[in-house]
Amino acid sequence: MKKLIGVGVVLMLFYGCNENKKESPIHSNHEVTNVEVQTARKTLSPHKSVMQMIGDAHIHIDYSSPGVRNRIIFGGLLPYDTVWQAGAHNATWIETNKDLIINQKELPSGRYGFFVIPSKDSWILIFNKNWEQHGKDEYSEQDDVLRFDVAPVTVNEVQEHLEYTIEKKDSDEGLIRLRWEKIEVKFPFKVKK
Repeated sequence: MKKLIGVGVVLMLFYGCNENKKESPIHSNHEVTNVEVQTARKTLSPHKSVMQMIGDAHIHIDYSSPGVRNRIIFGGLLPYDTVWQAGAHNATWIETNKDLIINQKELPSGRYGFFVIPSKDSWILIFNKNWEQHGKDEYSEQDDVLRFDVAPVTVNEVQEHLEYTIEKKDSDEGLIRLRWEKIEVKFPFKVKK
């Protein structure tokens, strides 16, 4: 008798499952591959953007922000004396709607790829005409519009993710700052009148 009840329960479960199969398209073939499961996954190099008005100039920096993740960045992951797109993935770009004076040279209004060549004691900062490229794949020195040297500063605290800031110093003067790992690089600019 117990065996008969057990077989009856199994049959009810089997037919019950088949009935649900007809009613619910999710269970039509009982394969997990048909169900999309969305998980919250942290992006390793999130896309970021920073903007600031300095006088009549609208300055915009667009970049992907890689993390340190317990790595040696400058002189390690990023070798010295090699062009870097100053971010992750696509080249970082900087756009201005007004002409700027940087390092006593004029940067005409427009959008530029921002590249750097880091070394231990001095960095070369580069504004390049080719702003729309993956990494530095299509970088060419012939497309450089402006190049100048700055001294990197070592800071005490680790900046986990690459960060750009634009600071307003005066009605027509500002400062662009890049920080990552324990390195900070900055340069002043002035809006051309």
